[in-house]
Amino acid sequence: MTTFASLPVTDHVPIKRWLGVVAVAVGTFSVVTVEQLPVGLLTSVGGALEVSEGTAGLMVTVPGLVASATAPILPVAIGRLDRRIVLLGLIVLMVLANLMSALAPTFAVLLAARFLVGISIGGFWALAAGIAVRLVPEKYVPQATALTFGGATAANVLGVPAGTLIGGLTDWRVAFAAVGGLGLLVVIALFLLLPAMPATQPVRLRTLAEQLRNPTVRAGIISTFLLVSGHFAAFTFVSPILQTIAGIDSGLIGPLLLAFGIAGIIGNFIVGSLVSRNLRGAVIAISVLLAAILALFPVVGGNAIGGVSLLILWGLAFGGVPVSVQTWILRAAPQSAEAATALNTSVFNLAIALGALFGGIIADNVAIAGVLWFGAALAVLTSLAVARVRNSN
Repeated sequence: MTTFASLPVTDHVPIKRWLGVVAVAVGTFSVVTVEQLPVGLLTSVGGALEVSEGTAGLMVTVPGLVASATAPILPVAIGRLDRRIVLLGLIVLMVLANLMSALAPTFAVLLAARFLVGISIGGFWALAAGIAVRLVPEKYVPQATALTFGGATAANVLGVPAGTLIGGLTDWRVAFAAVGGLGLLVVIALFLLLPAMPATQPVRLRTLAEQLRNPTVRAGIISTFLLVSGHFAAFTFVSPILQTIAGIDSGLIGPLLLAFGIAGIIGNFIVGSLVSRNLRGAVIAISVLLAAILALFPVVGGNAIGGVSLLILWGLAFGGVPVSVQTWILRAAPQSAEAATALNTSVFNLAIALGALFGGIIADNVAIAGVLWFGAALAVLTSLAVARVRNSN
């Protein structure tokens, strides 16, 4: 596990330190937004580059797979290298990849850019988990860590809707360029606000492997994989779902996904207040609610009112997923938080990739409603896996 020297315990934290935490949070927001940006642009990208919706889903699968490999490997590979330099390099890579995406003449070039995005996502998110310990005294580490993780949560519930709205009002290429522009601002902020952060002890592969021997960590990782893959198997294709099942005009997809994001933020706060009292109960409740919503969508969502109502409930349910699974992991491995978080980040991104991949196969070869039923089945399995953990936190 990588350990960092924290600031002395004090009641005063320089404002520059808190601004550094905010910069890292915006960095996590930007990289996670980039990963999921194609979700709301699937139809327009597929039409412009002449590929099917299932094939277009590879824009989510490729970076997810790459990020899942990068998250545990990069902290090991960089050894004692200054984390500030690595974070800056990863965001610069993300900016260049988005410029490449915006200018891509073919789908193959776009996929190559998405491969580079995956490196940036996995590496930045894995390292960001330990930044709070370097920037603020021990007394304030929980608040700083929550703020850092909040960047990813905000991306999950707001990044896609905002990108979709930009793409709908202008063009999908503009949406990629806009997130790249945000990345440039993050580079400047990190350069100005972060101090030098060399690692005092490098991460070892052994530390990562040890986490899997903890049954509570395993349950958390399984929950992450099932919930996230089930969600993205369906959500990757939310645009065609809303258009073909609910009969909603394509011009309304952006605003509706923004409503989805607002509902997700509300769900995040609701679940955030529940996990301190009953974490296992919160995870089970989320999985059951998500399964019910996805299973009912083809039945009840066959019109605009039903489709929009279920979409809002869907946002409420998934908004609580990141905070609940990350809290589970942190409580399960308090002495190895960075290693356990890196492993969970890897699984989170793998789940995004495989969910989008299998969702694409089902969408192309079965029916668009099939991705909803597949996602519901995985959510049900989550509740069963969590319920079997006797001494959960």
